[in-house]
Amino acid sequence: MGRRRGKYKKRLFNNVSLPKFDLDPDIKKGIFIVFILAFGATSLLSLFDLAGQMGVYLNQGMMLIFGWGKWLFPPTILALGFLFYNEERHWVKGANYLGLFLFAISFNGLLHLLFINQALWHLAIDDGTGGGYLGLIVVLCFTKIMGFWASLVVLACLLIISLMLMFNATLQSLIGSNSWFAKIIYPINFLFNKIFQRSNNNYVNEKEENESIAETEENLIIAETGDSSFKSHKIKTAVALFAEEAVDKIEENNNWKSSHKKVDLPLDLLNAQIGKPTSGDIKNNSLIIQKSLENFGISCEMGDVNIGPTVTQYTLRPADGIKLTRITTLSNDLAMTLAAHPIRIEAPIPGKSLVGIEVPNQIKAIVGLREVLSSEMFIKRKNNLMIGLGKDVSGKVWLDDICKMPHLLVAGATNSGKSVCLNSIIISLLYQNGPDDLRFIMVDPKRVELPVYNGIPHLLTPVITEVSKTINALKWCLNEMDRRFELLARLGKRNIESYNNNHQQGEDGKLPYIIFIIDELADLMVAASRDIEGGIIRLAQMSRAVGIHLILATQRPSVNIITGLIKANMPARIAFSVASGVDSRTILDSLGAEKLLGRGDMLFTTAEISKPRRIQGAFVSDNEIKRIVNYIKEKSDEPDYIEEVIEKQKVNGVAGVGLNDNDSNDDNLLPEAKEVIINSGKASASYLQRRFSIGYARAARLLDLLEQEGIIGPTNGSKPRKVLISQDQYDRMINQGVSGMPLHKQEEMEAPDEYLPEDKTEEVEGESFDEMEIEENNSEEINKIDNLKNKKLSQNQDDEEDDGKYFSR
Repeated sequence: MGRRRGKYKKRLFNNVSLPKFDLDPDIKKGIFIVFILAFGATSLLSLFDLAGQMGVYLNQGMMLIFGWGKWLFPPTILALGFLFYNEERHWVKGANYLGLFLFAISFNGLLHLLFINQALWHLAIDDGTGGGYLGLIVVLCFTKIMGFWASLVVLACLLIISLMLMFNATLQSLIGSNSWFAKIIYPINFLFNKIFQRSNNNYVNEKEENESIAETEENLIIAETGDSSFKSHKIKTAVALFAEEAVDKIEENNNWKSSHKKVDLPLDLLNAQIGKPTSGDIKNNSLIIQKSLENFGISCEMGDVNIGPTVTQYTLRPADGIKLTRITTLSNDLAMTLAAHPIRIEAPIPGKSLVGIEVPNQIKAIVGLREVLSSEMFIKRKNNLMIGLGKDVSGKVWLDDICKMPHLLVAGATNSGKSVCLNSIIISLLYQNGPDDLRFIMVDPKRVELPVYNGIPHLLTPVITEVSKTINALKWCLNEMDRRFELLARLGKRNIESYNNNHQQGEDGKLPYIIFIIDELADLMVAASRDIEGGIIRLAQMSRAVGIHLILATQRPSVNIITGLIKANMPARIAFSVASGVDSRTILDSLGAEKLLGRGDMLFTTAEISKPRRIQGAFVSDNEIKRIVNYIKEKSDEPDYIEEVIEKQKVNGVAGVGLNDNDSNDDNLLPEAKEVIINSGKASASYLQRRFSIGYARAARLLDLLEQEGIIGPTNGSKPRKVLISQDQYDRMINQGVSGMPLHKQEEMEAPDEYLPEDKTEEVEGESFDEMEIEENNSEEINKIDNLKNKKLSQNQDDEEDDGKYFSR
C-alpha cells in the first residue's frame, strides 16, 4: 500500500505544472529600467529627508560609502536609467562603465586627499566628510605606494581619463580652447589680466617714452653725420619695394589668390553614436533559414552572422551541385517564414564562397557621421578627398576617394536619403580641406537643402537656384577646365596633384579642387536638357585630371534624365530605395535597389567593385550642419565669390552636346538662313538641314529665331511655316542699313544739318551726297541678291517635291 501511495503522489505532482515566467526581453528590460529609476529617485529624496525611515538608511549608507560624493550618486543612477531607456540614441558601451568606475575611485580619492587632514582621515568617515570609505581605501593604497604628491597627480590623471571614457570625448574637447573648462576659466583669466595691466601701466608708459626719445636721438645723429649705413638702408628699402611690385604683378594673374586659412573642425560639432541595432533571435532565424531551404531540396551549412546597422546577414554554404539561381528565387518564401520583408539574397558574397541572406533588423541603428569621421580608416587616410558613406552589413566603415570615382551619381525615390547623403559628403570634405584646397559650386533648384551653406568661404558663388545661372556655371567650368589643361601642358604636368606639389613654378599658384554639386538634376534636364547634358558630359569626360568633379542627384531615375552618355561617364553610383526593378537597372544596370528599406539604405558601386555593396548611409542632422556652418563663418573671413561663374559666357562646345547651337540669339547662320528662306518662299527644318548640313535641333532653333524677328509665321500642324516678308520687302530692309526703322521713318533717323560738315550738305549735280551713297549701296545689294537667286532657283523644284513628301507623312 505504501508503494502505491508513493507512486500516486509522484503521478499527482507530475501532472501539476508550475507557472513559467518566460517574459519577452523587452519586458524584462522595461522592468529593470523602472527599478533603476525608482531607486535613483528614492536616493535623491533621501538626501533631503523626504523618503521616511528607508531614506534615512539610504542617506547614512551613501554617506559612509561616498562621503561628500553622495550628492553625485542619485543623479548618476537616474542618468543610467535614462540611457537604458534611450538605448537607440545613446548606446552605453563597456568603456563607459569603466569610465564610471574610474570616476568614482579618482573623485572620492581626491576628496579625501585634498580636503581632509591626514590625521583625520579615519575620523572623517563618521562625520560624512571627505570621500567616505571608498575615498579612504583609495588614499591609503596610493599614499602607501607613491606618497602624497604622486598620488595627487595620478588621481587627477585618472579623473581626466574617466571623463574621456564616460562621455566619449577627446582631450581637446575637455580642456581645449572651446571646452567647458576654458569657458569657466576665461572670465577669471580676463579679470586677472585687467588687474595686472592696471598695475603695470606706469612702467609701460615710462618705457615707451624712453624708446621714443632714443629713436629721435638716433635719427638726428644719422641726419647730421650722413652715415653710409643710412644710404644702404635706403637702397635696401628701394629693392624691397621693387620686389613687392614684381610680386604684385605676378599675383594679379592668379585667379585663385586667397587669404583664407583652414578651419580645423572639432568632432564635438557632430552628435555621438546614436543607437544600437537589435537583430532578434539569431539562432532561431538561422535554423528557420536552414529548414526552409531543406524543404525545397537545398541542403546547406550555416556560416557566420554579421549584424549591421540596418540588416543582419546570415551566411551559408550550399552543398556541391546546387545552383545559386535556386536559392535567389526563394526570397519571398524566406520572407514569409521569417516574417520579415523585404529580404535580399546576395549570391555569392564578393570575395567569399558563401551566400548571404540579408534580413531587416527589428530595431535599426542610425549611423552618425561622427562614427565615420572618427574611425581609424578616416584618420589614416591617404589624401583629403575621402567622402564618408556609412557602414556596410558587417558594421565596417566605408570611405571612398572622390579622385578615383571621379564623378558620382546619386538617385533614388523621394525621402530615401539623397539629400542627407549629399550633406554627409559635403561635411566630410569640409572636415578635411580649407578654401585654398577645395571649392564648391552648389546647385539646388528646390531652394531648401543647400542654401544653408551660403556664407562659407569654400563656395565659388552663392548656391545657384536658377537654370540659366546653372548653364553659365557649367560653361565657366568648361572654360576653367580648358585653362587648366593649357597650364598643365605648358609646365609639363599630367594632373593637378603633380602641379600642386610644385605650384611655385606656375604663375597661377596652387589650384584648388572644384566639386560641382547638383541636388536635383531632373528639374534642370526638363528646362534645358541639351545644355545641361552637354556640359555634364564634357566635364565628366575630361575634367578628372584638372581636379573638377561632379556629384549629381535626382529623384527621377528615368532614361530621359539619367541618359546613356551620362551613365557611361559616371561609373560611381549610389542607388537608394526605388519603386521598381526598372529604376534599379536604370541607375545600377542591375536589380536590388527595389528591395532596400529606405532612410539611408543604399547600394554603392564603382568601376573597382564587381557587385554593388549595401551600405547604411551616414546621418547628419540639420542642427549639426548649422553648427558646423556657423563655426566656419565665425572662424573665417568674408567669402570672396567669383562673379564670373554665373555670368553669361561663351564656350567652344563639342558637336552634338549643345552649349553652342542655342547659345544666344546671334547664331552665325541666321543671316544666311534668312536670305535662303525669303528667296525660296518656304520655311521648314528639313530644308535648312539640307541647305546647311546641320542637325534638326539647330534648324528648328533658327526657325524660332526667324519667327521672333517676324520673318516667318508660327507652326501650323504638319504644314510648312508661312513666310511673312516678300523679296521686295527684304530688299528694302537691306537698303535701310542697320537702323532697322521702316522706310517712312527713315527721315527721322537722319542727322540734322548742323551736325554735318558744310561740304557734305552741298548739292552735287542735282543730287545730295546721301542719295548718291544710298544708290551705290542699293546696286551692290541688288547684284548680290541676283547672284543668290541664280544659284538657288535651279534647286527649288527638287526641294519642294521633297518637302511635300516629308509633310505628307
